[in-house]
Amino acid sequence: MQSRCNLGRGKKVLAAVSGGLDSMVLLHSLHALAGKWRWKIVVAHFNHQLRGRSSDADEKLVRKTAVRLGLPFTAGRADVKWFAQKSKLSMEMAARKLRHEFFAQAAVQHKISSVALAHHADDQLELFFLRVLRGAGGEGVAGMKWRSPSPVNSKIKLIRPLLGFSKAEILAFVRGNKIPFREDATNFSNDFLRNRVRNELLPLLRRHYQPGLAKTVLRHMEIVGTEAEVVGQFAENWLRRRRPDFGKLSIAVQRRVLQSQLTGLDVPPDFELVEALRRAANVAVSVDSNFSISRDATGDVKLRHDLPEVRFKADELALNLTGRAGDAEFDGASLSWQVDTGKKGRRPIKKSGREYFDASKVGGRIILRHWRPGDRFQPIGLKAAAKLQNLFTNAKIPRIRRRDLLVAAVAGAEIFWVEGLRISENFKLTAETGRRLVWRWRR
Repeated sequence: MQSRCNLGRGKKVLAAVSGGLDSMVLLHSLHALAGKWRWKIVVAHFNHQLRGRSSDADEKLVRKTAVRLGLPFTAGRADVKWFAQKSKLSMEMAARKLRHEFFAQAAVQHKISSVALAHHADDQLELFFLRVLRGAGGEGVAGMKWRSPSPVNSKIKLIRPLLGFSKAEILAFVRGNKIPFREDATNFSNDFLRNRVRNELLPLLRRHYQPGLAKTVLRHMEIVGTEAEVVGQFAENWLRRRRPDFGKLSIAVQRRVLQSQLTGLDVPPDFELVEALRRAANVAVSVDSNFSISRDATGDVKLRHDLPEVRFKADELALNLTGRAGDAEFDGASLSWQVDTGKKGRRPIKKSGREYFDASKVGGRIILRHWRPGDRFQPIGLKAAAKLQNLFTNAKIPRIRRRDLLVAAVAGAEIFWVEGLRISENFKLTAETGRRLVWRWRR
């Protein structure tokens, strides 16, 4: 476990602990080995707020366990359901995105370069079928690695110390060591595709087709993974040299060369786009109404804006929110606001084009403007502000659209609202909020 994760002696590690069976085993295993390897462990928990009091009870158990073990504890939380609806993501993808953002922020805050996750061998099996169903290539079908970069911050490494253990082995460890854990009822709900694979598809395959399913699939993933690594190495070597022999490369390497370049341009490398580029040189493929992509005979991919390059917009509008309500027009957007007392303890209903803020924190004067170089913003659920450019990239907002999005800043210049992103952590409604600002916009 230690060698495959490359977690050296005396290292610091952030243990991602949900309170469930797997992550509690991870925490106790790391703690048991920490003395021998002189590891310094920080326990991190992310509250998805999906199960009400049960979610809070999970956080309470993890916090209590960290205190009992004498380990530092940090927690984050976000309204995953609301974020999923606003971002048009599945609940699972929204939860994953917010969770990894929190872990990356916590790791940076504690000066830690490794985040330990509790994935195990049965998770690999589920992931294989999920990715096959979604049409993944060899690299995707290969599954999770013992060590890989964080999807939020490549300097942070995700390690999976339990990847070689089955669920049955983990459960036996829990029973043998009497480790407390909490069961997530959503694991049994077939509303999620992963759960349907776990609860329906895998039992069917084991019962009627292959009793040794885990062994055969994991072996296949190992074979495909090593072959995918070879293809990736060929592609990386070719990209470094940039030799004019793209047409002579094998089809697999051609695809990987194009995928790598598309990823670097923040363009999703879906199969149809890669194939269109691979089959024809110097032919523009439309990706969006604003830009297209082509590759030359040497395999070099170019992004072309179909509209003139848009520069950062310097115009702005000052608004006074001293009255109870008002409205304004700015760069094609109609905005209105209202200040009321709301009802304490009642969460406002989320609707498209409407947000709620603590009116006292926003203040009586704001500035409406566009994104500018160097802007930083702290979305709800994150511990610290991040570059707005990076947040746009993570949200997959096309570059050509970013300069048109509106932002609103308070008198002290801190941004409290960005069109299309989550609201600010520092201006959200809390139990102490006396007056709330109801903010509406439409185009």
